[in-house]
Amino acid sequence: MSWQRIAPEAAAALVAARAPLLVDVRDAQSYAAARIPGATHLDNQSVLDFVENNDKTAPVLVYCYHGNSSQSAAAWLAEKGFAEVYSLDGGFEYWRGHYAIES
Repeated sequence: MSWQRIAPEAAAALVAARAPLLVDVRDAQSYAAARIPGATHLDNQSVLDFVENNDKTAPVLVYCYHGNSSQSAAAWLAEKGFAEVYSLDGGFEYWRGHYAIES
């Protein structure tokens, strides 16, 4: 299994066309304050439930603050069997300046 980085424009198209599983790996307070609509917060307590209870053939879009930490998380999810995993370049900080968020 592998993962890849994805530009924000391509990620927005992926979200619109294929409704990927959205994974937010920022801290809980940041997630609670604002997130990409439909995102699930992943932390040490919730990650195993996510791995066990989601379709591993569905695309997964992982994001963090700026697109760095999400790369490690994307690689880990790919190792756990998710077939199509993306790490959002620019992270949430870029996304919120250009696309819809929820709070």
